[in-house]
Amino acid sequence: MAVKKVAKTQKASASSVTKKPVKKTAPKKQKELKSGARYGCDVCGLTMTVDNPCQCTDFCDIICCGEQMKPV
Repeated sequence: MAVKKVAKTQKASASSVTKKPVKKTAPKKQKELKSGARYGCDVCGLTMTVDNPCQCTDFCDIICCGEQMKPV
């Protein structure tokens, strides 16, 4: 007579593993634009000077080469 062996396997349930939520960080907001402020691009080296800042309630990002320009 043949005897069947049943192998018990333990599977980790999805609920037993706790994952930490990933926090997306927003890019740093620059200070207010002022007339005469200079900004530069780290990728291509382009620099710009603000002549007439906009009067938006929120800050407007200055983007060059897909990245935010930094104050020089």
